[in-house]
Amino acid sequence: MKPTDFVVTYYPYALAAEKKTGISRVFILAQAALESGWAKSAPGHMLFGIKDSDGLNGNEQLLLTTEYHSRPDVKYPKTVSVTQVGKKLWKYRVYDYFRKYDTPEGSFVDHCNFLLKNKRYKQALLVKEDPVLFADAIAKAGYATDPLYSKTLKSIIETVKKIIKFI
Repeated sequence: MKPTDFVVTYYPYALAAEKKTGISRVFILAQAALESGWAKSAPGHMLFGIKDSDGLNGNEQLLLTTEYHSRPDVKYPKTVSVTQVGKKLWKYRVYDYFRKYDTPEGSFVDHCNFLLKNKRYKQALLVKEDPVLFADAIAKAGYATDPLYSKTLKSIIETVKKIIKFI
């Protein structure tokens, strides 16, 4: 999906989420775009890459993903490869369990609930109205293992801001 089509399609869900939670709709759209590749990789309406911790209750899917860790012995349901990419950084290609949803709305609602209820995002929520500061804060809190997560997310935030001006 092209970025403009993505923003137009998912804007109503992001706006509803912002009204309910105070989390910036720009941030929500940018994170959904990053995590799903502008909806190119969103099986089961999984727009935010939220992991399913147990892989047992039927609301999960086992998907190929990339993770980064500071050690080479992290366990996943299925490991494809582990490659050292820095002095103390390993890139993993693994299969892991992710949540799935019946609708895009379910994904947006669950994403906001995940951020609001997870204690590690408590400090981040203090800047939830500012998409750039919030991106830095959730990255610092460990939303993703990618060391460039915040930088990439902030670039997408700028793209989303430009598109929103025209809708």
